[in-house]
Amino acid sequence: MKVFLGGLAAAFFGIIGIFIWFKPFLNLLAGAIPLMLLLGGAMAAYLGYDEVKDQLPFGKKKEEEAVAEPAADDLSKYKEEAEKYKQEVEKLKAELEKAKSAS
Repeated sequence: MKVFLGGLAAAFFGIIGIFIWFKPFLNLLAGAIPLMLLLGGAMAAYLGYDEVKDQLPFGKKKEEEAVAEPAADDLSKYKEEAEKYKQEVEKLKAELEKAKSAS
């Protein structure tokens, strides 16, 4: 309730302040608008540049080369490694069961 009343009081004094200092308020607004336009335009240009950069055809070739499919021998190597780890997990599970049954 106190926050609500404080907010109403601040809004009331803000409206009175705008009427009393209307000319300085307009000067502040006149100075803030170009700054907001400058910062907003810079942000829009940056985001637009990223969008255009994604659509350029010559930028995609490097990305496609970097994401090339792994060779067949690499796949077999990874499968062997995965199988080795599976066997190790099974071995550790068996040791864990032995330790539990011994307790």
